[in-house]
Amino acid sequence: MNRLGSGRKFAMSLKLIKLSKRYEKQLGEMIDEWRADQELNHTNHSPWAVFKNDYHDFDYYLENLEVKEAADGKVPDSVFFLLDTERDRLLGAINIRHYLNDDLRKEGGHIGDGIRPSERRKGYATEMIRLALIECRKLGIDKVLMTCDKDNIGSAKSIINNGGILENEFVNSDGEIEQRYWITICD
Repeated sequence: MNRLGSGRKFAMSLKLIKLSKRYEKQLGEMIDEWRADQELNHTNHSPWAVFKNDYHDFDYYLENLEVKEAADGKVPDSVFFLLDTERDRLLGAINIRHYLNDDLRKEGGHIGDGIRPSERRKGYATEMIRLALIECRKLGIDKVLMTCDKDNIGSAKSIINNGGILENEFVNSDGEIEQRYWITICD
């Protein structure tokens, strides 16, 4: 179970923000780093929401970052970025789907998240998920589904660190073994 406590390790230096024009340069640096890593190491595109549009047209990117109304199998969502306020650096992004449809219930869940390559293995994903669970609670979601590829040990660890309980494993649409975790949010 997750108690929505404070992240002791990071004090007040990390927070979730909504993207604005102020962070255009930081977004570009983060996305460029991520894309270079994806090309080199064939890593995944998670959260997909931050990669679906070209950030070079920032106004369009910002306007189309979130799904505002359900359509074409997509549900409304909120996208947040993890900001290190001490360094004024975007460390990652997290996409919260406001509810589950049949597809998301099987594959994808409520939350998709990712940390930029140079900032991985530092505990940021665990903290970003913790902060996202607070946002989930604001949306009225008290039981959160998160999924990850079985071989993504860091992601599984971040989910488990936030109270994730493994429900099952299945072969996803890409032929990979995916794990489904539930996090119950408590006050």
